[in-house]
Amino acid sequence: MIDKTILYKCAEAEIVVSKYLGFDVVLKNRVTKGYRLRKINDILIATRTREEAKLMSEARQSGVCVPIIYDVDLQKGVITMSYVKGKRVKDILNNLSEDERKKLCIKIGESIGNLHKNDIIHGDITTSNMILLDDMIYFIDFGLGEINNEIEAKGVDLHVLTEAIESTHFKYSNCFEYVLEGYRKIYGKDSNKIILKIDEIVRRGRYR
Repeated sequence: MIDKTILYKCAEAEIVVSKYLGFDVVLKNRVTKGYRLRKINDILIATRTREEAKLMSEARQSGVCVPIIYDVDLQKGVITMSYVKGKRVKDILNNLSEDERKKLCIKIGESIGNLHKNDIIHGDITTSNMILLDDMIYFIDFGLGEINNEIEAKGVDLHVLTEAIESTHFKYSNCFEYVLEGYRKIYGKDSNKIILKIDEIVRRGRYR
């Protein structure tokens, strides 16, 4: 029997460290919801597992670092992927020098720019869902993601990151400006429309 260690539990899934063909891997195992009909639950788990694996594959093709997918079990709702043994950006960003923090945030922006240029919406862009390893940033947890070419969706995606920075890295709020620097570099002239959309989203939130 292969040992398994639970890294993290959330409402939708368990994240487990295990072995696969001799490799250290992470299993994302979607959990069954007791309040759902079994048939509906099975369909939702299979659909969401398939869509997340597809988004990760497309993210890799767009030039963004993501874990390597080894296996996808739609029936059980399990994605088996490489274990990226780096450091969460959330845990290190506040401890970097200003120059290191700027370089890292520009890289984050470039990666998000590549995602959005290919209409990939991550859905939960926070520094908790980024891992730094060998000077590369790996994006994880595409469970809330989708393919969407709308400016609104891309603005919302970036707005999630602004909130994460303001709550977790509030002493370094200029980090988001560095992110946008990298984002503009990759996304190009149309990036301004998306950045303006962020401001609109913030205003809507204030006046609800």
